[in-house]
Amino acid sequence: MKVFLLAAVFALLVAPAYAQAPKMNLMPELESKTPEQKAADEERDKAYRESLKKIPDPKVSNDPWGTVRSDAPKAAAPAAKRTKTGNASN
Repeated sequence: MKVFLLAAVFALLVAPAYAQAPKMNLMPELESKTPEQKAADEERDKAYRESLKKIPDPKVSNDPWGTVRSDAPKAAAPAAKRTKTGNASN
């Protein structure tokens, strides 16, 4: 009886995992394209390549805050030597 109960529990646990397995078709039916489809694909690829040429050069910065801040970081002033009490002079 314990064997049947164990088999039933195992089947209940394995069934959802088995259902998620992808269905693989090892011999897909090959579909060839018609000359019209090939011409349409070539035209689409040509239009895509031309649209890529219209993208602006990435070297040009598009920073709206570029005039507000300077490009070079400000040099920090040399800090005065501090003592344990926090005063620079003794």
